[in-house]
Amino acid sequence: MTYVRPKIELPGQKLNEIGLALRDYEGSLSTLCAGCGHDSITAALVQALWEMSIAPEQLIKMSGIGCSSKTPAYFVHGAHGFNSVHGRMPSVATGALAGNRDLIGIGVSGDGDSLSIGFGQFGHVIRRNVNMLYLIENNGVYGLTKGQFSASADAGSTSKKGQVNQMQNINAVATAISMGASFVGRSFSGDREQLVPLIKSAIAHPGCAVVDVISPCVTFNDHVGSTKSYSYIRDHKLRATETDYIPARSEIKASYYAGDTHPVRLHDGSSILLRKVDPDYDPTRRNNALGFLERHRSRGEIVTGLLYIDQNVPEMHSQSRTVTTPLKDMKFEQLNPGSEELNKLQQGMK
Repeated sequence: MTYVRPKIELPGQKLNEIGLALRDYEGSLSTLCAGCGHDSITAALVQALWEMSIAPEQLIKMSGIGCSSKTPAYFVHGAHGFNSVHGRMPSVATGALAGNRDLIGIGVSGDGDSLSIGFGQFGHVIRRNVNMLYLIENNGVYGLTKGQFSASADAGSTSKKGQVNQMQNINAVATAISMGASFVGRSFSGDREQLVPLIKSAIAHPGCAVVDVISPCVTFNDHVGSTKSYSYIRDHKLRATETDYIPARSEIKASYYAGDTHPVRLHDGSSILLRKVDPDYDPTRRNNALGFLERHRSRGEIVTGLLYIDQNVPEMHSQSRTVTTPLKDMKFEQLNPGSEELNKLQQGMK
């Protein structure tokens, strides 16, 4: 059996600005369960990257361990990639993007990978504001080990066997906002209309963009009593904002009511256009975002959209004042100037 997707040239395929078809952004055939929400997220990633005309060699895909961490194999087969150990994707991402600041980084993780064993690393990649999309495929269970509750499982929700979760959950988006993340969003794997522009906005954001995607596990967590099932999410999701990504130097045609939008311009000249669905919601105020999330959580509602953005947090290279030349392109003598320069540095620390 092969998992390599056959390459079929179809006449009349639409090409993006760099001459690539949508199929050029696909990867291997998925080995996940039929109907898994993770595959819908993969389709959204493929669509977003194709629409942004990102060259495959510009992209690096990273992951940890779990069902979610298989996802990088399923999109952009021509990109760079690294599958790390459980919970350690943020360290690998930090190193890779410190060494090559020209790469576009996408880290795919899961609720177990990020909110349990990798919880400490999750906090530090946010604190450093590493320039990457940090995408969490959140299904509330450990799918590879037969469906135990994960740290994101809501208190009172039930397992497939009827066990009730007694522990409070770790809310990925509220945690990221409270830790100082500069971009936080949440969506649902079954809502591609919302998810694709949210992914595009996160990739364009200069810093660590955390996007939590509720992604039902059809095998272990799609039953009555689960708060991560398809039916529960469809009945309880609430859009706080809708997001449009506007690329730089492109003609934009949009239709919206005056006063209902809030444009946010990014450093590269592109923009995020926010349509505020809830009149009380302001995604630029941290306390307002946290309070809004908590109010709706207490009602059993799951808030989706771009939940928080702060354009004033410097990303990792700005914080560390690194050189603009990627470290991989520097000569050994520049990276290792010798003991004399080291002595000067040490003298300056006295």
